[in-house]
Amino acid sequence: MLSRAQTISKLAYAPYSNFNVGAAVLLENGEVLQSSNQENVSYPVGTCAERILLGYAGANYPNSTPVMLAIVAQRAGEETWASVSPCGMCRQAINETENRYQRPITILILCANGNVLRVKGISALLPLKFDDLNS
Repeated sequence: MLSRAQTISKLAYAPYSNFNVGAAVLLENGEVLQSSNQENVSYPVGTCAERILLGYAGANYPNSTPVMLAIVAQRAGEETWASVSPCGMCRQAINETENRYQRPITILILCANGNVLRVKGISALLPLKFDDLNS
């Protein structure tokens, strides 16, 4: 999973931040999908790798639950990987995906020192998550 995320991160479109992010998701049916961040000169229009990926998975594989998500990042021109975790919008998107499928997603995050953080479900990264429009 991390290898797939690393490979796709090289294809990120990040001319403004020079911060390439790659993500890969394992679906319950065994499919592995991947995506990279896609920036836009109008910053709010750019999209994170995680949100592109989860949106694509939900639209194209609506009956297959995401079970694992790997995330990596690298600054342009650097050999080493950067430590990264999902931004707030991505954390909320992961939360929505978990709610949709009623199952936590295992999240793998590659750290700069080569260690891999393994988090079971978004609650650990988003303790005050927004789940309901009625409460």
